[in-house]
Amino acid sequence: MQRVAPFRWSRRQMLRAGAIVGAAAAVGRGWGRAQAAEKVRMACWSQAISEQANIFAAQEFGWFAEQGLDFEFVPGAGGGEALKHVLAGNADFAFTNVEPVLFAVEQGAAVQVVYNIYPKNVFNVVSLKTKNIARAQDLKGKRIGVYSMASGTRHNLLVILHSVGLRESDVEVVATGVLNFGPLMEGTVDATAATDTGLWAAQQKGLGDVAVLWARDYLDIPTDVFAIRSETAQKRPDLVTRFLRAYRKGSQWMLSNPAKAAELAVKYATDGQDAARNLEIIKLRNASTVSEGTRQHGLGWFDLELLKRVERTYVDLGLLKKGLDMEAIFSNRVVAGL
Repeated sequence: MQRVAPFRWSRRQMLRAGAIVGAAAAVGRGWGRAQAAEKVRMACWSQAISEQANIFAAQEFGWFAEQGLDFEFVPGAGGGEALKHVLAGNADFAFTNVEPVLFAVEQGAAVQVVYNIYPKNVFNVVSLKTKNIARAQDLKGKRIGVYSMASGTRHNLLVILHSVGLRESDVEVVATGVLNFGPLMEGTVDATAATDTGLWAAQQKGLGDVAVLWARDYLDIPTDVFAIRSETAQKRPDLVTRFLRAYRKGSQWMLSNPAKAAELAVKYATDGQDAARNLEIIKLRNASTVSEGTRQHGLGWFDLELLKRVERTYVDLGLLKKGLDMEAIFSNRVVAGL
């Protein structure tokens, strides 16, 4: 029986074959990376504005791409609209305030809140010094402007009133729209419920001497959070983790580089043409990003005991008709693993 001699590679043939295999592997790896770029849509309560420079940084410096994500910013008009996008399947993450989440869960929506964007409460009630409103008790009988009756300005006003034993019926609440410092300066309201950035902008326009009641001094409700469908949390946990890693990297960069963030906002933000203005807004937003909990556990951390107080207060105010299990809605599990 004839035996077949074993085939032997020459050194040149081995090198050539190795080069071909290596090139094929490189192509394969590149293809794999391209295929791994997963679409992720973030519905926001606003247009892209300067205070969101951390998101712009994650886009500009490739931190979403680094996590294999193709990021899309979905603009909106209010936290409720952002959450509706998520519940309808038009977005994966809602950049929203706490109240729409609680109201949606009460109505049966399956929502998980996975990241505390701004753990500090940025809402306030502002009055001209001439009105002599130095304490929350001084609001009794006063005419107070809010953005709208469904806005965070009204909800936080109610929290301030509740903390000193006052009801909404003890004051006159007037929906004045988002330009509510105009009525304050004109004297058609005695005080106006607003935010830190709204107050800063009004001061640049000559608001004058004011007294400010900060909602955080009464109940430090997180201003904004990331909410997702419970189905997303269960079926796509890796997507959630990768998105939050990129987002948090942007936040850490903005905290360390506010001036650079202000310059970056010029490129991306609809309101970002003035870098000096951007910087002041970013300083305010950086301050609201950090809390005692985030210093101990990292950005995005929730104080669950505080959230239980929020839930009890909202039930007392009638904003919620029944109690909710806050630990089933809000979770630090993903943040703990970032």
